[in-house]
Amino acid sequence: MEKVYKLLKNVGGANIAIGILLIVIGLTLGILNIVSGASLLSNRKNILF
Repeated sequence: MEKVYKLLKNVGGANIAIGILLIVIGLTLGILNIVSGASLLSNRKNILF
């Protein structure tokens, strides 16, 4: 029974670490997306279609 608790503890810790990593990556990509969109809006006069 003790092996099961150790395994669950390790898996839970890994899941928390992966969750935090995914939140950080999501925030970073969102900020980069907003910045690139803002630069496109500021230079929209130079874009030709």
